[in-house]
Amino acid sequence: MTFGLTFEKLLLIGLIAVLIIGPERLPRAAEGFSRMVRKVGEYVRDTKSKMRQEMGPELDDVDWRKLDPRQYDPRRIIRDALLEEPQPAAATKARATIAEPVAPRAPQEFSAENRPPYDPEST
Repeated sequence: MTFGLTFEKLLLIGLIAVLIIGPERLPRAAEGFSRMVRKVGEYVRDTKSKMRQEMGPELDDVDWRKLDPRQYDPRRIIRDALLEEPQPAAATKARATIAEPVAPRAPQEFSAENRPPYDPEST
C-alpha cells in the first residue's frame, strides 16, 4: 500500500519538512518519526498474532482477495445478474412453494381467562 505516494512526492514532502522544521530540530524529528513507525509496526504485528491466536489455523485458509470490497463493481454485478441464464430447476421449485395454499389461521380471541403470552424478561 503506497497510498499514491511516488518517490517524487516523498522527496517533496521531505524537502518541505526540512524547510519547516529546520536543520537544528531535524535529527530529533527524524528520531521521533522512526520511533513512531516502529511502534506502528509492533502494533500491526501484535494485532496479527492476536488474530491468529483467536481465529486459529483457519485464518490462513481465508482467501482475502475474495473479500476485497474493491472488486465489487455495482455495474458489473447488475450486468452479470441480467445476463445470467435462469436455472429452470430452481424456478420450478420456487413456483411450487409459492403456489402451495396456506391455510388461514383463525384470529385468536383473548379474554381475562385466556391471556396472551407475556414474557416479563422482555420488557
